[in-house]
Parts: sequence; structure tokens; C-alpha cells
Amino acid sequence: MRVVSLVPSLTEAIARSAPGALVGATDWCTHPADLDVIRVGGTKNPKLDRITALAPDLVIANEEENREPDLAALREAGLEVLVTEVRDVPQAFRELARVIEACGVVRPRWLDEAEEFWSALTPPARRRTAVVPIWRRPWMVLGRDTFAGDVLSRLGVDHVYAGHEDRYPRVPLEELRAAAPDLVVLPDEPYRFTSEDGPEAFPGLPCALVSGRHLTWYGPSLAEAPRALGEALRAARR
Repeated sequence: MRVVSLVPSLTEAIARSAPGALVGATDWCTHPADLDVIRVGGTKNPKLDRITALAPDLVIANEEENREPDLAALREAGLEVLVTEVRDVPQAFRELARVIEACGVVRPRWLDEAEEFWSALTPPARRRTAVVPIWRRPWMVLGRDTFAGDVLSRLGVDHVYAGHEDRYPRVPLEELRAAAPDLVVLPDEPYRFTSEDGPEAFPGLPCALVSGRHLTWYGPSLAEAPRALGEALRAARR
């Protein structure tokens, strides 16, 4: 199989499960760190001619991360495109299994172990509320029906805008503060929040700086996510 991945988290999953299958990946595909393949541009602006020239047997995409006109153009060029949809943790495991099967390899042990871990996870007895910004200028937060929102929910954190009509609503900072959550969860992607860029906007509120890879990626990082996110969320209470 020759595979091009347009989804960073799935790139990591394929590289680990089907070594040698990947021939192309986006500029944002940072894991594994030693991945040595042709880069084909961004998730939103892939270089279609470069992908076509690689003559892949399969292009892996995601309905949220990639644009339908780009995927349609790849299909028109005669390429097979597998499009995933991931809105919660169980769906992530189903889609990972589908992608790995499409790459022609057996289901890897890491996927079984990660799924077993999440199935056995017991959330804390005390639940907390949070706002989860994913961008600033303008401020945008997690809304309804998101994978990251489901991850947090399973760890005992209910984000305030889970019932919003938009999946990633724009919300003025004053409104975010007025929501009076128990904490603010600040991931380092897609916007790179840091200790110097983000917490100062929420004076008096505990802020948890978390790994975006553990919060938003579905792949091998799922096995590490509960521990890594749990530690960051607990640290926010200090």
C-alpha cells in the first residue's frame, strides 16, 4: 500500500501500525518525530498535484480537518479517498480500526490497549465545569458535538458551551469570564496557549495548560491522554 495522510493524528496511527505505507503527509504531521515522507502542504490547503504525483493507493482524510472541494478533486483525479468522522471517543476507535484495515494490516495491539483503558476509565465523583478556548483574536471555544469535549467529559469536566448550536462558537471574552466556570482549559493547539499567553485573560480562574495532541488527536496518543490530561487538570486546582 501507498498511503497519503492529510490528518496528523491518523498519520501517527498509520506510521505506527503500517510501517512503510506512508508516502506523503501534511506539514502539520509532527508525529512520529522521525517521519520521513514527502510533505504535501497543509490540512486546509494541500498541494493536490503533489499528492497525485505520489500515485497513492489511498488518501486518508477527515470531514472536519480537510475541505470537501480538495477531496472531490482528488477523487476526480482517480484517487481513492477514505474520509473519517470523529465526534467522540468510541467513534475514534471505530474509525481508527477502519483506517488501519484499509491500509491492509492487522489490528495493532496499541489500539486494543487504548480502547480497553478508556472503557475501564472511571471519571471523578466530583465533576467540574470549564470553558475551553481553542483560539483567540477572536476568542473561539469548544461547542457541541466535539471529540475534545467528549474526552473532557469522560475525565469529569463538562464544558460550558456543550449545548451551543455551533461546534466552535465565537464568544466574547467578557461572556467567557461571566460563565464563571470552575476552570479554563487551554490547549497548545490549534492556538498555542502558554503560561504567558492565555491565563492572564482569566484573572481569578484556575487554568489548565494541556497538550493539544492529547486533547484533540485520535491515535496512539489516546493511550497517554487520560494520565497526561488528568495531571494537567489536577494541577489547575492549585
